[in-house]
Amino acid sequence: MSVFKNRQDRIAAIEELAKTKILILDGAMGSLIQGLGFKENDFRGTQFASHHMPLQGNHDVLSITQPQAIEKLHDDYFGAGVDIAETNTFNAQRISQADYGLEDHCYSINKASAQIARKSADKYETKNSPKLVAGAIGPTNKTLSMSPKVSDPSYRDVSYDEVVEAYREQALGLIDGGADLLLVETIFDTLNAKAAIYAIQTIFDERGETLPIMISGTITDMSGRTLSGQTVEAFYNSVRHAKPWSVGLNCALGPKQMRQFLAELARVAATKISCHPNAGLPNAFGGYDETPHEMCEVIGGWARDNMVNIVGGCCGTTPHHIKHIAEGVSGVKPRIIPNSDKILRLSGLEPFVHA
Repeated sequence: MSVFKNRQDRIAAIEELAKTKILILDGAMGSLIQGLGFKENDFRGTQFASHHMPLQGNHDVLSITQPQAIEKLHDDYFGAGVDIAETNTFNAQRISQADYGLEDHCYSINKASAQIARKSADKYETKNSPKLVAGAIGPTNKTLSMSPKVSDPSYRDVSYDEVVEAYREQALGLIDGGADLLLVETIFDTLNAKAAIYAIQTIFDERGETLPIMISGTITDMSGRTLSGQTVEAFYNSVRHAKPWSVGLNCALGPKQMRQFLAELARVAATKISCHPNAGLPNAFGGYDETPHEMCEVIGGWARDNMVNIVGGCCGTTPHHIKHIAEGVSGVKPRIIPNSDKILRLSGLEPFVHA
């Protein structure tokens, strides 16, 4: 049972905490699930024992078939000092779930995932230490900005409206399951993210209740651009209309490579900055070798240089990494959020005018 009366009280409490503390986001879920060694029957469980397609590798469905295992992973992260835990829903929308024939189960997967994370959070939450659940919304396995066919630049595998509907269904499940905020993450195509933002806003409009939205893009390499070609500043200016609770970067790069792009984002963003990098760059076998201590050293430097409000880890990170990161930023004041009008004018943009 939560110590807060409702979701809005918990959000208000984390907002107060964020004024004096760098918040801690959790780390990777997929690599930890892989370490559990689950086989096809484990992914199927009793619920999908006779399903017509293989399910091994579909980590999201484990929230239904192996909920205790997912809850244990959340427990490990909260025990490491996490303030915000992501749901096990990175690919839990019907576009990605079509690969497993589970399109019609997306709402249930998302709702169950949020409920599991909330159950874990309640074990660790206190009045002075609120624990939030972030509904994780990944980029899908399709792109709206680019054609997958070199010979046909106008071709798309999916339409904007289809992506909106997929994200809407996912967001509904996350909200109904108890997510406190929504995290649109690992964005390689800003048009996909705009579809997610629009889908979320339609729900807010219908229900008369809003939740904080975290937005996190992915810089694919040292060129400093997303896969769809935007610089960090361009990416932020493309999503700032959503008035995100935080904007940040995650995945693709390790903390050392991420620093210069994070600094650029911190320069232009008039909101909280988040960052959860990989545990270094992948090795020859696709693994990640950066140690908790190494990540802690670099991320601690970000904190001391007034660049971040929220930190965590992405691919290859573990509760051990997160524990070290939390210790590394402990006692360091969060980034001071600059005045939005001043930032916009320095960037040559006009502030929003609200009627």
